[in-house]
Amino acid sequence: MSEVNGIGGNSPVQRILSQPILRDATGGVSSPTRGADKLELSGMSHLLRSAKSGIRADKVAAVRREIEAGTYEDDAKLDVAISRMLDDLI
Repeated sequence: MSEVNGIGGNSPVQRILSQPILRDATGGVSSPTRGADKLELSGMSHLLRSAKSGIRADKVAAVRREIEAGTYEDDAKLDVAISRMLDDLI
């Protein structure tokens, strides 16, 4: 029978370090550098601002006055409000 030889040399297995030792150009050991912290703000602030600007304060104040006076409660207005609310949800 023929003999099968290994494909690698006879050198011993070397251990792999999980954190290699870093050396600077002068030969001393240096510590690994960390990246700088970074903060990125999303574009949500302009969406919130535009949503807020769509509120008509004068209309809200008028409706509040009507509700307090008891003159706002109307079936037609209630139907429209419910319809709009359902449209927003769907």
